[in-house]
Amino acid sequence: MRFTRTRAIMVTGLVAGSLTLAACSTPAPEPTEGAGDLTIGSIDLAAAGCPADIKIQTDWNPEAEHGHLYSLLGSDYTIDDTNKTVTGPLMASGEYTGVDVTILAGGPAVGFSQPNAQLYSDDSIFMAYVGTDEAIAHSVDLPTVGVFQPLEKDPQMIMWDPETYPDVETIADLGKAGATIRVFPGGVYIDYFVGAGILSADEIDSTYDGSPAVFVSEAGKIAQQGFASAEPYIYKNEVPEWGKDVKYQLINDAGFPKYAAMVSVRPDDVTTYADCLTALVPVMQQAEIDYYDGTTKDATNKLILELVDAYDTGWVYSQGVADYSFDTQLKDGIVANGPDDTLGNFDADRVKSLFDIVTPIFASQDIAMADGLTPEDLYTNQFVDMSLGLK
Repeated sequence: MRFTRTRAIMVTGLVAGSLTLAACSTPAPEPTEGAGDLTIGSIDLAAAGCPADIKIQTDWNPEAEHGHLYSLLGSDYTIDDTNKTVTGPLMASGEYTGVDVTILAGGPAVGFSQPNAQLYSDDSIFMAYVGTDEAIAHSVDLPTVGVFQPLEKDPQMIMWDPETYPDVETIADLGKAGATIRVFPGGVYIDYFVGAGILSADEIDSTYDGSPAVFVSEAGKIAQQGFASAEPYIYKNEVPEWGKDVKYQLINDAGFPKYAAMVSVRPDDVTTYADCLTALVPVMQQAEIDYYDGTTKDATNKLILELVDAYDTGWVYSQGVADYSFDTQLKDGIVANGPDDTLGNFDADRVKSLFDIVTPIFASQDIAMADGLTPEDLYTNQFVDMSLGLK
């Protein structure tokens, strides 16, 4: 039986091995003037002082949730199947920007080290995905600042069998029904749900390993964590032992308003590369718009599937999952404009809400936060073009 997505959401034990970490980055080499015979278009990231190769560390294997990044690449790219990276000229709506972009796979490609740990272990990495709770928990040892958020809602969810639980509509309903819920260990959202009385501690089974075997063998008696952008399709279409619909609720919609994949930099780089970020972040916004309005969808998903095959990490990702993920992200508001019709900016009240939720949890777990840390230290909207949004 196949394994489905095994990405755990946790903030403890994130760094494998011992790393000597600096509190700031070393500026990258001076950018080059061009690549091959490409002509720089209307946006010149080299002139804006961006690194010659903008390296971005993702949190998992290539997938449709990363479409906004892979949409930055045109047709001229190079795949490194040993290091699980892809590099090519960074394009802005089809025009060359004067620099390259390298997108680094996460998860099994980096021994499941978290992106913020990779950001600090390799000075050449410029940006990394960091969840809001992870940024708080690692504000001392791996401080980061989010400059762009591509996912309005965390795709993390809890799913259940609607035939076994016909009256369950929400995660809170699962709690009232007394259902066992299998999850990866270390999930802060679970700590919140238990602490808030949404679920009870005796309902949580922290032995989930990414395999559908137990969910199938229990014939729907248990609920299970997963990703709304993948598992519902996989279980219905690619797990023949199950082969039917599941129902789910996003953890965001159940009260845990985490930004799951803040595109983040080291704090000093907010100043050091301010001109670069001012030019780059709107390019990233537009690349996401181009992907989700369908302009670059097919070419980008083709690249994502090519990379999954080339990287050969043992993870399976089909065309069907990619198409389902794309549609579901839009349907469920996983990708959407914020309340002000801008794509990619941070909502101050939402960040404060998550901050207030996790602060006592981390205190109870003896996770130290930076002295005087405030929600505003975790992100900035100064580089976001507020006029850019999905139509």
